[in-house]
Amino acid sequence: MVTATDRELMMEEALWNPGDIAWMLTATAFVLFMTPGLALFYGGMVRSKNVLSVLMQNFWCMGIITIVWIVAGYSIAFGGGGSPFLGGVDHLFLNGIAVDYGSAHLPEAVNVVFQLAFAVITPALITGAFAERMKFSAFAIFVAVWSLLVYSPLAHWVWDVGNGFLNKWGVLDFAGGTVIHVNAGVAALVAAIIIGKRKGWPKPGFRPHNLTMTLLGTGILWFGWMGFNAGSAGSASPQAVNAFLVTQVSAATGAVVWAIVEWIKDGKPTTLGVASGGVAALVGITPAAGFVDVQSALIIGATCGVLCYFAIGLKSKLGYDDSLDVVGVHMVGGIIGGLLTGLLADAAIGGTAGGLAQMGKQAVGLGVGIVWSAVLTTIILLAIKYTIGLRVTEEDEERGLDLSLHSEEGYSFAELGATSTASSLVTSSTSTSGG
Repeated sequence: MVTATDRELMMEEALWNPGDIAWMLTATAFVLFMTPGLALFYGGMVRSKNVLSVLMQNFWCMGIITIVWIVAGYSIAFGGGGSPFLGGVDHLFLNGIAVDYGSAHLPEAVNVVFQLAFAVITPALITGAFAERMKFSAFAIFVAVWSLLVYSPLAHWVWDVGNGFLNKWGVLDFAGGTVIHVNAGVAALVAAIIIGKRKGWPKPGFRPHNLTMTLLGTGILWFGWMGFNAGSAGSASPQAVNAFLVTQVSAATGAVVWAIVEWIKDGKPTTLGVASGGVAALVGITPAAGFVDVQSALIIGATCGVLCYFAIGLKSKLGYDDSLDVVGVHMVGGIIGGLLTGLLADAAIGGTAGGLAQMGKQAVGLGVGIVWSAVLTTIILLAIKYTIGLRVTEEDEERGLDLSLHSEEGYSFAELGATSTASSLVTSSTSTSGG
């Protein structure tokens, strides 16, 4: 048994940096705040009769993924005693973590909770693809299993330094381009195809019901992303400062460029366009933030602002109903960011020089992540589909998931002694592209 005296001696011998610990805990809080921000971002883009179902899915991820991560997810990703393909079982239920003071500048528990915040938001991102039509029971099972079988192994391959095979091979992913955004985007595409289109889509009537909520969510995401990227430096260091700066530059550029493209093509810039462009560019800079300079951040932000804008139009042409454009923003933005990281990396910032050779490594790493996510997500969703089923009934979908699944209403108004729901007053929808 480790006594209080033993712990004091361990703490004295450790090389902890209080400033690093303070910054990492602050960054962790930033990232945890992103999931409620994502709930608002998504919630404003669905029809009013489904707003609570979207918020519920995101908050469920905050609960269930925390438990999954503590029980086994962290050990699979960062167990350390496993193979290049699996982290091992050394830290199941965080065994050995609570009293592991080690000799690093951070207690390992800091890494546990920081990475927990990443694990929480990743499956939450997928929810935008199947908004308004997935059974909650199916969703609850899917996100838990997906996090354990898809997310945790990929996190090990890319981020477990010296152990994961993609990490050892030299693939760069500073804060989650492949592990988080491409992974979630591919899973979103698979889910949208397997679950099928919303009833009546793509006919008119599928419009965001509360863009004020969406813009508020965007602001929270933008704020939290500073912890997301700058926190991935692992310390209060010059690299963290650079990551913070290039994240802001890229996001601002993406928001402006998307709005300009929209202005030229459609005649008017929109608030939804600015929000979508900012998020797309935040996705793009995520794998690059610790490796590129400000000039490269401008390039990444502008490229995401243009290409992601056009990518979201493909869903109508290809016939898949990605309700909130997870594929066009997160998958496409993550791929752009991952490839440009390889091309533009500056050795003076992150220790690795960019070029075609590094870009080739990035392409292979992205390919591995795409195939892994697509295959495993397909297996998980089909297993659920042919057991308890994935989709609500047509009657429940027509009624709205707030009432049919949760017996609640997002909005109710008392008028002349009666109660009427917002769903009878507002025609709304679910696409970041307004379609």
